Amino acid sequence: MAEPVVAIFGPTASGKSAVAEEITGRITAELVSADAMQVYRGLPILTNQSEFPTRLVGIWGLEHEASLGEYQRLAHAAIDEILDAGRTPVVVGGTGLYLRAALAELELPPAPSPETRGRLEQLYDRVGAERAHELLVERDPAAAAVVHPNDRRRVVRALELVEVGSSLRPARDRLWTEETRHPTLIVGLDLSREELRRRIDVRTREMFERGVEDEVRRALAGPISSTARHIHGLQEVAELPRDEAIEAIVTRTQRYAVYQLRWLRRIPGVVSLPAQRPSGELADAILEMARSRQRLPAR
Repeated sequence: MAEPVVAIFGPTASGKSAVAEEITGRITAELVSADAMQVYRGLPILTNQSEFPTRLVGIWGLEHEASLGEYQRLAHAAIDEILDAGRTPVVVGGTGLYLRAALAELELPPAPSPETRGRLEQLYDRVGAERAHELLVERDPAAAAVVHPNDRRRVVRALELVEVGSSLRPARDRLWTEETRHPTLIVGLDLSREELRRRIDVRTREMFERGVEDEVRRALAGPISSTARHIHGLQEVAELPRDEAIEAIVTRTQRYAVYQLRWLRRIPGVVSLPAQRPSGELADAILEMARSRQRLPAR
């Protein structure tokens, strides 16, 4: 089966961007980002943006309200354009939902209006976490079963979906379908939790050495959307002393990395590779798998 698209998924600090960049040195390829934080410009240090040319990085200002549907349209167009030009799209990122949206035709509910979101956020704040979650239990018990009452964002989102006739946990969940728009080799980079913790700690300290505090200060001086405010580390850098911010970011990022590892193991057809090897060796291994199924254009 021909597989003209390569996708690389992995937890934060697994080295997936470096591996993807190595691939472009071996075949005629272009990178497409599947990262929900790197879509924003203005925080390149905090969101760990590479200077390597990558589509869908820094495409929106921090005031933009991001939506999965808008990202999906842009990702599909980018992948199709790269294929039409005779190149190999390499989709790389650690946001599982964005990866699936880039590769598949997800059946996405319509985005809620700002009025609806504001009304439901006010409801959550007025009645409290427990009562808001009880309302979700009454309206969508399947969604309520996977959302913690204190997770304000997800409770509000689940209530929004109920109002448009959808669900956070639909009966027919296309998120995990094996169907992709184009035949795709999906590779997951796997690391031990201990090694992830070490890499995350190193990278976080490097962010502060590179000036992430000034970057965050400049970003927060202007308008910022509710979706951009969820960028990991933004609140910690803005509100905590440096040492406390570093520890808080490392802890939060490690938790997110564990969540990403769970995503990795649930992606249908994923080929898992241990990520301790140098990025060049991993790139060679990925291309060897790809070439066994299709003759990719040599660089």
